[in-house]
Amino acid sequence: MAGVAVIGAQWGDEGKGKIVDWLCERADIVVRFQGGHNAGHTLVIDGKTYKFSLLPSGIARANKRSIIGNGVVVDPWALIAEIERMRSQGLTIDKTNLLVAENAPLILPLHGELDTIRETSNSGTKIGTTKRGIGPAYEDKVGRRALRAIDLADPGTLKAKVENLLTHHNALRRGLGTSEVDANELVAKLKEIAPKIVPFLGPVWKHLHESRIRGDRILFEGAQGALLDVDHGTYPYVTSSNTVAGQAAAGCGIGPRAISYVLGIAKAYTTRVGEGPFPAELTDEIGARLGERGHEFGTVTGRKRRCGWFDAVLVRQTVITGGIDGIAFTKLDVLDGLKEIKVAVAYDLDGKRIDHLPAAANAQARCKPIYETMEGWSDSTAGARSWAQLPAAAIKYVRRVEELIGAPVAVLSTSPEREDTILVKDPFAA
Repeated sequence: MAGVAVIGAQWGDEGKGKIVDWLCERADIVVRFQGGHNAGHTLVIDGKTYKFSLLPSGIARANKRSIIGNGVVVDPWALIAEIERMRSQGLTIDKTNLLVAENAPLILPLHGELDTIRETSNSGTKIGTTKRGIGPAYEDKVGRRALRAIDLADPGTLKAKVENLLTHHNALRRGLGTSEVDANELVAKLKEIAPKIVPFLGPVWKHLHESRIRGDRILFEGAQGALLDVDHGTYPYVTSSNTVAGQAAAGCGIGPRAISYVLGIAKAYTTRVGEGPFPAELTDEIGARLGERGHEFGTVTGRKRRCGWFDAVLVRQTVITGGIDGIAFTKLDVLDGLKEIKVAVAYDLDGKRIDHLPAAANAQARCKPIYETMEGWSDSTAGARSWAQLPAAAIKYVRRVEELIGAPVAVLSTSPEREDTILVKDPFAA
C-alpha cells in the first residue's frame, strides 16, 4: 500500500488542484482530511474547468473513491449545492464514489453569521477569513458542543443537541448585539437537508483500513497551506485547522504509517490572500506583473492575492514542520521574461540575521527579507515536459531553490494543463 499526502508549502493557492488531479491517475482513493468549503481547488481536464471547494478532487475521475474525512468541517447545504453543480457539469456523484465521515462536524448557518460579525466588527483582529463559518465550527468541535454528520441520521435527538449548542451561541449573540437563533427553525432546516446527506455517511476509518489491507493507493488531499496551520503558521492570521501532513492521519482515522510520502506544493514565487505578515511581498510593478500573469485571484472568493518573490526561509520551515519529502514546483512560467529574479534566503530582524520565521506576530511583521539575486530568462518555459525544454537559467533557479529549502523538486509544473508536467520522482513509487 502506498499513501501520499499532498499539502501546500506556502499560504495556499499553490496549484494543488492540478497536482492532485495528476496524481489521481495513480491513486484508487482520494481523501480530504481538513478544512472546509473555504478551500478552492481548480482542475482543468480536457479543456474543461472544475472548481471544487469541499469535494475531493478525485470526484472528477471515473472509478475513484472520494472521501471527506472527520477532520473536515462540513456545511451540508454547501456540500449538496456543490454536488448538484458538479452533476450539472456531467460528473456522476453518488454513494458509490463519495463517502463522508459520519463523525465530521457540521457547519451551520449560525457559524457563517458569527464569522461575518467578527470580520466586519470595528473591534478585534481581522483575520481575513472567507466568512464561511469554518473557524466557529472548529471552535464548537473543540468545545464538545458541535453537531456531527451522524446526528442527521437521528432526527429525534436533534432538538436537544441544537438547544445545547444554542446555550453557547445565543449568549454570544446577545453579547454581540445580534438576534438569537430559533431552535425550531434550525432543527427544521436540518431535518430538511438530512435525507440528502445521510446516504453518503459511513465509518471512514473502517473503509480506509480495509482499503489498506487490499493494497489500495490512497491520496490524502490537503487544503490551504502549511503557513496557515493553526499551530505552525503565521498565527493568528491562520486557518482553524492543522494543514500539515500530520493531520492526514488524525483527519481520517488512520495511523501515520499509512503515509509513505509527503508532497509539498510550492509556487515559483509567493502569494497570500487576506491579512498577516508577508516578508517578501512586492507592492511594485513586478508584484503586479506576477499577479496578472499568474491570474492570482482566489478560487472561492475571487479576492486578489498579494504577490512576492519566492521565500526560501518559509518553505524551508514548512518542509520541516510539514514533513515534506519532495516539492511539486508550480507556475515557473510566470517568471518568464524577467531579467533578474530574487529569492529570500534569510531575514533581518532588528539588525540581526535569522534563518527562520519567529513565532511572535509582532516579530514576524518586522522581518525584512535578505535576497539573493539570480539571472532571469527570456525563453518560455510554458508547456515544457522535459528538462531539455527549459532554459538553462530556469534549471539553475530550480536547483538553487532545492538547495535553499532542503528538499528535492519531485514534480515541475509548467502550465495549468495536467500533461504539462515534468516528473522527477513518482510519489507513489517512493
